[in-house]
Amino acid sequence: MSNSLKVPCLVLAGGQSRRMGGGDKFLKRLGSKTILDHVLDTIEPQVSDILINSNSDLEGMRYPVRKDGLSGHLGPLAGILTGLQYFSHQEQKASHMLSVPADAPFIPEDLVERLLARMSSSPHSIVMAYSMDRIHPVVALWPFALKDELERAIKEEGLRKILVFAERYSLNSVRWSEEEGDPFYNINRPEDFDYAEKMLPGKRG
Repeated sequence: MSNSLKVPCLVLAGGQSRRMGGGDKFLKRLGSKTILDHVLDTIEPQVSDILINSNSDLEGMRYPVRKDGLSGHLGPLAGILTGLQYFSHQEQKASHMLSVPADAPFIPEDLVERLLARMSSSPHSIVMAYSMDRIHPVVALWPFALKDELERAIKEEGLRKILVFAERYSLNSVRWSEEEGDPFYNINRPEDFDYAEKMLPGKRG
């Protein structure tokens, strides 16, 4: 995939980590590096640029960090809007932006390629990842053409649910089979680290 065809990526790190007991769970170590670094290392070769969306005061990050453009901890839709607005102000050739969560350390190396292959011809085409019998709304391609509609939905409708917004447009999904495991496994609780440690490369039985 050439750089001209790559999409920019928003890494959603805006959650309050209540089930982890607070703090920035994506900065906790899994193996030899942080959960966030696992995500970044895999996603870097697949995208043209990266923005980290977090409402925490993060320092020393590898990429720019932006808080939600709308105040009030409005959830991942507000983060997606922040990314669409940020990249819209860059010199952008891509029609879409990728979003991924900061707490999913096993993101596939072919994620962008497979999502792009499922885009429809609609300028409002949205593509989400699907695995383990469920869709992953925060692992998706988002069209810049929907930036203003998304802002209106959040501000005027008070919309918070990603799927409610996405299903208004051309929504497709890409299925990862059970044989491929759960590449979108996310770490929410302290006990989730036990499973994640076993899934690290070199430790899979």
